[in-house]
Amino acid sequence: MDTLNLAWLLIAIPLVSSAVLLLLGRASDSWGHWLGVLASAASAVLAIVILVQLLGLGADDRVAEVHLFDWITAGDLTVSAGLLVDPLSVTFALLITFVGTLIHIYAVAYMSHDSDRRRFFAYLNLFIAAMLVLVLADSYALLFLGWEGVGLASYLLIGFWNQNTEYAVAAKKAFVMNRVGDMGMLVAMMAMFATFGAVDFATVFGAASGAGQGAMTLIGLMLVLAACGKSAQFPLQAWLGDAMAGPTPVSALIHAATMVTAGVYLIVRSGPIFEQTPTAQLVAAIIGAITLLFGAIVGCAKDDIKKVLAASTMSQIGYMMLAAGLGPIGYAFAIFHLITHGFFKAGMFLGAGSVMHGMGDEVNMRGFGNLSKYMKVTWITFMAGWLAIIGIPPFSGFWSKDKIIESAFVGEGWQPWVFGTVALVGAGITAFYMSRLFFMTFHGKARWNDGKNDLPGPERHPHESPALMTVPMIVLAVGAIALGGVLSIGDTFVSWLEPVTGHVEHHEPVLPVPVIMVSTIVLVLIGAFLAWRQYAASAVPVTPPTGTVLTRAARVDLYQDAVNEGVFMRPGQHLTRTLVYADTAVVDGAVNGLGSGTLGWGERLRRLQNGFVRSYAAVMLIGVIGALVVVLASRV
Repeated sequence: MDTLNLAWLLIAIPLVSSAVLLLLGRASDSWGHWLGVLASAASAVLAIVILVQLLGLGADDRVAEVHLFDWITAGDLTVSAGLLVDPLSVTFALLITFVGTLIHIYAVAYMSHDSDRRRFFAYLNLFIAAMLVLVLADSYALLFLGWEGVGLASYLLIGFWNQNTEYAVAAKKAFVMNRVGDMGMLVAMMAMFATFGAVDFATVFGAASGAGQGAMTLIGLMLVLAACGKSAQFPLQAWLGDAMAGPTPVSALIHAATMVTAGVYLIVRSGPIFEQTPTAQLVAAIIGAITLLFGAIVGCAKDDIKKVLAASTMSQIGYMMLAAGLGPIGYAFAIFHLITHGFFKAGMFLGAGSVMHGMGDEVNMRGFGNLSKYMKVTWITFMAGWLAIIGIPPFSGFWSKDKIIESAFVGEGWQPWVFGTVALVGAGITAFYMSRLFFMTFHGKARWNDGKNDLPGPERHPHESPALMTVPMIVLAVGAIALGGVLSIGDTFVSWLEPVTGHVEHHEPVLPVPVIMVSTIVLVLIGAFLAWRQYAASAVPVTPPTGTVLTRAARVDLYQDAVNEGVFMRPGQHLTRTLVYADTAVVDGAVNGLGSGTLGWGERLRRLQNGFVRSYAAVMLIGVIGALVVVLASRV
């Protein structure tokens, strides 16, 4: 049986599960969470079956289009709903469903005391289904449907505890900032229709090489704008830290397997477009370089464990955007790092949730310390993620991120030196702030009150999490340790993606590869050592010191909210108030004035109709006299 034609079930299963849980309501409270887990797991199993079938085909046969139904017919535009099953979409489907299922299992225990757990799992299933629509779509129109579905699901999940005003505002902020990026996607699709008369991948990509440079640049730049919104890249990155308002499993799902990976997917999937517009390609690379440093600097100053991980995600996605902006030489490495990052970042987010579970929902790392003694499994699994993200060999991050750094040094002119240096520096900063997080949380002296010391704050009694939480963390830790090395054997992953990204000849970087590798490892070790000396070997103050100007700026996200407020929000408010005043005073004033004038003249004329015969006779007499005067005057 050809399982490729069953790819629609990947989407249908979690979508139907979400609908059942929402429609049944409280009637499914006792078992709804298990239905959510089963739906995600079923999609994961089907994704594995599809993978096996693709692996059994030759490289040239690993691209299949599955027509579902005719969808949109409007004038000259015809769009069918169909799925594109190829190595890129199946890779994402596996990441989304497999890691998503582990997060679902973890959430069963994490959300066990929440009265709305069933609704939470309905939203998780909706998130999975929407992301699968996005990555399996065979046209930009259907991709946009999944794109908006992911935005809706993220809004519902980030604001899940919307009884807290701060959390509701965070959800609204993510929703609004993503709509800015969505305008880029809409304009790009309009430009595609104007240029190609279609928005499906096959037509657009097939005709891209013959299109005008101006049109391709416009489409490329608008796609970059869309990617910046979904993947929290500069300048639309401000929503990501606030997204930590959602329950921790949501953070793991958004940051590892779904939403923030969508922008990278969009750039790589749109490779034939970007290859025709070097300008848009360069803009994507510059944005990635800026964001990877931006996130890394912010991560150095945060004390909230989840917000450090959020800044880390922003930075790591920046690496992927940088690689995607390098063109064909970086596409496969961007996706490679996306996959390994999905495992070790999900593991660390779940580890952060485990720490919160054991510490009474505390997130301030300055109130942690020495937790390795009480939470062995969490400590070991988190260590695997930490070593992977900083790039220590042979952990997964070493194989994927180092390939991006190496690719950044490929090219001519100023670009390889700038991009390569930024990627190297980013690796050193990453090692520092992630080691800071690890040592502040699990090592050094305990900075929490256990009832046996005189430390301030409520009593904490750290303990290990239940098996439903630790087992998914262990599985993700295995991926953080071994996945990168396995996929690197014989360039397995790069070869797997060739039907989509194309075959790329090896390019030598401007610096010898051994020099780049050694430099990266040296910077990583220096960063980790500095963090150990300051946050493990030395006492960590419970109250954060004032710090430098840069530290104070990083604590408030390098003033990104202040800039957005000053440049966009306040001027926008003034503009809307001006328009409202103009509408009220000018437009409404003119309309209301015309109505008032008509009523006034009507009121005056009404007085002539008083019902007295003598008045009417006098008016008639005046009329006759007037008519006679006109007639006589005309004869003179």
